[in-house]
Amino acid sequence: MELLTTNNVWMMICTALVFFMHLGFAFLEIGLTRQKNTINILFKNIFIITIGLLLYCLIGFNLMYPGSFSLGGVLPDYFVDLFGLSLPENGLTVEYADGGYTYWTDFLFQGMFAATAATIVSGAVAERMKIGPFMVFTVIYVGLIYPIAGSWHWGGGFLTSLETPFYDFAGSTLVHSVGGWAALVAVCLLGSRIGKFKDGKLQAIPGHNIPLATAGVIILWLGWFGFNGGSVLSADPGLTSLTLVTTCLAAAAGGVIAALVSYLKFKNLDLTMFLNGILGGLVGITAGADQMSPTDAIIIGAIAGTIIVFAVSLIDRLKLDDPVGAIAVHLVCGIWGTLAVGLFGGLAGGAQFVSQLIGVVSYAGICIVSSFLIIFIMKKTVGIRVSEREELEGLDAHEHGMDAYPDFRLNEH
Repeated sequence: MELLTTNNVWMMICTALVFFMHLGFAFLEIGLTRQKNTINILFKNIFIITIGLLLYCLIGFNLMYPGSFSLGGVLPDYFVDLFGLSLPENGLTVEYADGGYTYWTDFLFQGMFAATAATIVSGAVAERMKIGPFMVFTVIYVGLIYPIAGSWHWGGGFLTSLETPFYDFAGSTLVHSVGGWAALVAVCLLGSRIGKFKDGKLQAIPGHNIPLATAGVIILWLGWFGFNGGSVLSADPGLTSLTLVTTCLAAAAGGVIAALVSYLKFKNLDLTMFLNGILGGLVGITAGADQMSPTDAIIIGAIAGTIIVFAVSLIDRLKLDDPVGAIAVHLVCGIWGTLAVGLFGGLAGGAQFVSQLIGVVSYAGICIVSSFLIIFIMKKTVGIRVSEREELEGLDAHEHGMDAYPDFRLNEH
């Protein structure tokens, strides 16, 4: 019982750290976008975490961990204990989860992860998507798509039944790519912000508060100690300490290399690229943080940092408008981190790489199809983009009737 208490306290601390990440996402998003849309972004982020927890309680947790599957491990059997949480007989004893945590802690830790996928989309569609359709998307994607997709691996679905099981320790694919694929689809269907591309040429739209964005990244880095450290699912001293070391080193390498490559490519020391490099390193190590040596982590983070610079450039060349770099960070580096499990660390090998590739393709399929259907149907019915006037004057005034900085206004266009 003493060990259960220690493990459970660690897991609750990690839960709090993952919850704190939502403040980091909010700061990053408002910092990299314009003042006139601050309330809108904050509203979306608060909505995501609140509705996400409620949905995960009512349907998501049971859907993600159903106990049995149909269609060869693809569709969770979800007809027992359909709604809400029901404490199992051993839910508060060492028999539950091998003494790693209690049933209640299990739900809350996993619930914090569930909302992150929609938060990733929030940043990519910032400054031009209607709040109503975004809220509908969040309800469906977090309430249904994320837990079904998560069940394929973490819930014992078909990806665990491969000859060499797919491996994603803390969610490079299950969380970050799930959000990243939806972000890519949403950006394609929405179109770019007014003024982002003029006569086919990229025009920078600076964020209004880079110090706040920097604070957001540092908060996210701190929260990742819970994101990855909690995914050990106990307070095991060896595994938790290794996981925190690899997480930190990958973040540091990603930031340094992104800043260096960006300087060599663009001849300027771009702080935003430095920040996204840190996040790219964090996303990249998340799939195999418990399997890597410190040197492996540095290499994975460094490659993620390099990828960030070229992915951001590619997205711009494709005339896709992602104000916060969510697609490059969460999707591209999420794919890289997932594949890296087959190339580095304790599971490296050809068979593992193939399984990782199967996982990446499987999640691409469900996420692209589901997010396209949700957003495309809304686009053709209620519309998903605000009017030109609303976009130019700001979503805060038109959708919320509020100003984030009533005593301090900037001239924005």
